[in-house]
Formats: sequence, structure tokens, C-alpha cells
Amino acid sequence: MTVTVLTLLKRRADMSKADFIAYYETHHRLIGEKVLGPWAIRYERKHLHPIDGTDADHDFDVAMEIEFADEAAMSACFAALAEPETRQIITEDEERLFDRPRMRVYRVEQHRSDMPQTTSLPA
Repeated sequence: MTVTVLTLLKRRADMSKADFIAYYETHHRLIGEKVLGPWAIRYERKHLHPIDGTDADHDFDVAMEIEFADEAAMSACFAALAEPETRQIITEDEERLFDRPRMRVYRVEQHRSDMPQTTSLPA
């Protein structure tokens, strides 16, 4: 059974959303791919854009998901990420991009409903 880790991230206050996305996708993503590559089977960034167009202080800017084949792969990855040299590279780049105290990391328990395809609303 796969294991998914979800991290909610907020950009630095002095960075526009467009600049944030551009930096994340052209630079920080590459660090993620390199350090996660030996263990992760999926590394996905979901940039969040409020439906009402209002960027509230409590909002996050991206939901980042990392999927691992199993617990052992996740544990090995986290151990490697904690190595001082790797941790320094990640932290230095995160400081250029994120409001680090706002970072929230979760292990995901997923429940899915397969929705029937209907052409009319229920009565």
C-alpha cells in the first residue's frame, strides 16, 4: 500500500504568486526531484488559486504531495533528507521561497468515492 505525504506551503510575503510559481517550478522542483528521486514514486505540486480571487493571509499557496511505495521507502527518504548536507541545501532554498514557520506536513489517509456518471439531477 502506498503512503502519501501532503505538505501545505505559503510563499514569502514579499513574493508575488507568479514569481513564487515560476521559482518553484524552475528551481525548487529540481531540488525536490533530485533528493526525492531514489524513494518517491510521485512528486506533485498543486498550486492553489482561491475561487473568489481573494488571497487571504491564512491561505496556503501550494499543496505538495509525495507518494511512496511503502513505509520503508518513506522512512528511508526522511532519513536521507535529515542528513546535514541535504538538509542545508533544502533549507537554504526554502528560505528564498516559503514562509517556513507556516509549513504544515501531513500523512494522508485517503477515502475515495467512485461517482456514477449520471445525466440528470436526483429527484
